[in-house]
This record gives sequence, structure tokens and C-alpha cells, in this order.
Amino acid sequence: MENLRTHSTTRVPFSVEFNPPRDADGEARLWRTVRQFERMHPAFVSMTYGAGGSTKDRTARITGQLAQQTTLLPVAHLTAVGHSVAELRTLVGSYADYGIRDILVLRGDPPGDPLGEWHKHPAGVTYAEELVRIVRDLGDFNIGVASFPQGHHRSPDLETDTAFLAAKLRAGADYSITQMFFDIEHYLRLRDRVIAYDPVEGAKPIIPELMPITSLRTVRRAVELSGRDLPATVLERLHKAAGDGPQENHEAVRAVGIEIATEMAQRLIDEGAPCLHFVTLNFAKATTQVLTNLGYEVTAAPQIRTRSRSVVANM
Repeated sequence: MENLRTHSTTRVPFSVEFNPPRDADGEARLWRTVRQFERMHPAFVSMTYGAGGSTKDRTARITGQLAQQTTLLPVAHLTAVGHSVAELRTLVGSYADYGIRDILVLRGDPPGDPLGEWHKHPAGVTYAEELVRIVRDLGDFNIGVASFPQGHHRSPDLETDTAFLAAKLRAGADYSITQMFFDIEHYLRLRDRVIAYDPVEGAKPIIPELMPITSLRTVRRAVELSGRDLPATVLERLHKAAGDGPQENHEAVRAVGIEIATEMAQRLIDEGAPCLHFVTLNFAKATTQVLTNLGYEVTAAPQIRTRSRSVVANM
């Protein structure tokens, strides 16, 4: 595929998301991936929190290592699931001890079944808006929140969902990162809704999240857990690539998935997205290929640089 953009110093920045590894082998693979991306100078990297906050300690440790042992700007995830306010404050303090000032605040999904009933901790909080206020009161942090192009699956309608996002931004959030999506129109309409609802808060960056598909089975499961469906046009292309055999044609699915991600990324760039945030599943190859297709420099030598003050400053 031809490069869709030529190199430019004003290129739209990109960022990547990592997941806490499950074991020593997974951690070694994560660090190999971290070093590959470090050469490419993403605007920031984020480390997820695990289902139901299940990897809290590992998340905090590795995020701290990213802050202290790399040139990357790490964004720590923080969820309300299963935590008292006191525990949440302690965790924010541990991030601050590592020198981390960027936190992505999420209410989080219930452990076990992300689509199951959500239960507040007896001494915790109910909404992400409350968690934003807690972090904001604890110090000079740069705070991100989640946004949902199709609306959160628990929201009764898009108007209510927009009101929740605006409330999080008004509480002190500086930007949002969307849930993964595969229809650009959903992202564009989300932007329109927030601006119409609150022009001031709507001016804050809404960063689109993309996942280069490398497995039909994996992406279908990921989308299912979000309470959404793959668009019919995307599913048709993937099914065609997968073939009719008992096992999907992984190489063909991967090629089509990278093609779809490249097309989406280019459209988002054309529509003025402030940054491209890639779900990596702790692998670098697929995201690197998308960036190569877009004309990004992916073989630059490592360089020592001073971290920007915040995620927003890097966009």
C-alpha cells in the first residue's frame, strides 16, 4: 500500500496502549515492545488497569518503570471498581511518587463480566466524575477520561451519554480517549454532540482509539465485551479474508485489518483528530505497519528528550 502521508514535522501525533502482562514471559515481551515504540516517539503511552482492577499492583509498578526507565510519557489508568476513596487516593499518591502526573480516570467494568451489573464499593464512588474531582483535588495532575462514540452501553440514550461526558470534563478532565470503534461517523457525531452540548468543554481534545485487527476471533470478543457490534461492512471484509475453512486465514485477516486501520487513521487525520491512540495488545508490528502506511518515520534512533508537561501539550 502506498504511503498516505509524507513525513512532516507537523504530523498528527500518535499514542499507544499497553496491557499489564500476566507472567514473566509476557513482561519480557512487553518491554521489547516498549523499546520498539520508544524509538518512534509517541506522544504518550498508557497502561491499562486490568478487568475489575485485577492488575492494580502490576499496573502501578510497570507504569512507574515506564516513567523512570524510559523517555516515554506514561499515562496511568485509575478505576473506581472495588476501591474505597482512601485506596484510590493512596494509588494516586503512588503514581505521584513515581513522578507520574498524567492519569486516565475510568469508572471501570465489573470484574468477571464487563457487561454485568455494576456495584459501588461501600466507601467508594459511583461515577467517574467523582473520581475526576478526587484526583483534581490531590494535586496538579493532567486528567483524561473515557468517551463513547456510540454511547456507553449503560447509558439510556446518546443525550444522557453526552451529558455524562460533559460532566466529567467540567469536573476537571483535560481530554478524553474514546472507546474502540470501527465507524468514523460515530466519532465525528460524538464530537458534534459534545460541542453542541457545551462549546467550552467540547473544545477539549477527543482522542480516537484504534485497534489494527490481526484476528477475527480476538476483535469479535473485544467488541462484544464493549457491548457493541462490528459494522457490517467491516465484518464482511474480515469474513472474506478469514475464508471458509475450520481455521481463519490469519495472514489474510491481518492484512485486511491493517488496511482497515490505515483507512480509518487517514480519515481521522483528514477530519482533524488531535491524536491517534492505538491498542497494541503488547505487540508493535501491526501498529508499526499502519504508521508506515501513513508515512510516519518508524526507524528513528532513540533520543533523550525532556517529557512534555502533559498529554495535551504533546498534541
